[in-house]
Amino acid sequence: MGRKTGVLLIVGVFLAYYIYTPLPDNIEEPWRLMFFNTLLKSMTHLATFAEVLGISNLFDTMKLFSPFDEVPPTSDENVTVTETTFNNVPVRVYVPRRKSETLRRALFYIHGGGWCLGSAAMVNYDNLSRLTAHRLDAVVISTNYRLAPKYNFPIPFEDVYNSLKWFLQQDILEKYGVHPERIGVSGDSAGGNLAAAVTQQLLHDPNIKIKLKVQALIYPALQTLDMDLPSYRENAFSFFLPKWIMVRFWSEYITTDRSLEKAMLSKQHVPVEASHLFNFVNWSSLLPEKFKKSHFYNSPTAGPSQLAKKYPGFLDVRAAPLLADDSKLRGLPPTYVLTCQYDVLRDDGVMYVTRLKNAGVQVTHNHADDGFHGALYLPNFKIGERLKNHYINWLSENL
Repeated sequence: MGRKTGVLLIVGVFLAYYIYTPLPDNIEEPWRLMFFNTLLKSMTHLATFAEVLGISNLFDTMKLFSPFDEVPPTSDENVTVTETTFNNVPVRVYVPRRKSETLRRALFYIHGGGWCLGSAAMVNYDNLSRLTAHRLDAVVISTNYRLAPKYNFPIPFEDVYNSLKWFLQQDILEKYGVHPERIGVSGDSAGGNLAAAVTQQLLHDPNIKIKLKVQALIYPALQTLDMDLPSYRENAFSFFLPKWIMVRFWSEYITTDRSLEKAMLSKQHVPVEASHLFNFVNWSSLLPEKFKKSHFYNSPTAGPSQLAKKYPGFLDVRAAPLLADDSKLRGLPPTYVLTCQYDVLRDDGVMYVTRLKNAGVQVTHNHADDGFHGALYLPNFKIGERLKNHYINWLSENL
């Protein structure tokens, strides 16, 4: 074996090791999924290396890749696409081209990205908004918001809430030809978190007369207290969204002080005076048996109160909607929740389904046994098309 052949063999083995990701047996199109995972893993490794060198924050570096995945607001034969601002918050608006004799329904959409990444201009969000507008004959508002780590909680929440309130004004709805009783809100991941949070806030806001008809939450992040749920244990090293990334997202959303991240990983961030909140995320009583499996519930322990006094945001219901008491959940609109088996956020969504049902809210829970975080948006994947159709069909029947 020559020297060049040996080097090529070593490089080939390394690449194969780097690309190959062990996947569950019921995952469709595994090699395509490995390819996308490798791209994401490579970006994360480069960004981590830059952070170790002191060049920039992990997520600030990852933002540099965003422009390669964004598209301009281009209209097509079915939908007119424009960009504007709602109360100084940039939004992208999708209006069906075909004429309508009646007022249209509308969907207010909030993108994901861990509160640190993403935008309404990303190609997969743009495609979903076009599809939703066309198939539902609905106006779709896809909102942006200022991102962490530069802008911490509550700024992203306030941007989304202010944008939604602006849209819900009667004169704005008339401008876009929207029926005031047929408006829904939706979002994925961190966007699902924001969708759930603004829906709760809106329900109890006496200044907003026009309320939402539905909310649709796509694998939402909903709680900050317990990072040791069965879904976190089972998917700690999962593709696309491993535990360490999700905890880092949560921490960066609240503060750039990484002591919060360390405390969350060691379960030492919830102070004694807030220990009653554990009841709202007690998976031993909120998860159906199929999700508990053989996991044993360890009662969380309260830690020192310094972090909570310094960064109270992680205990705020606007950041963690699952921490809302039952009185805040009653009266919420019909809700759609999508959860995926191979996702650290699975149990957040499942627990919210249980709590909403217990509060008398009408809930449709779509659980994908072969699903994973981000599945809805992977281009031309079978599972993505299936989940997308289920989601849009629900909106068609309920919005």
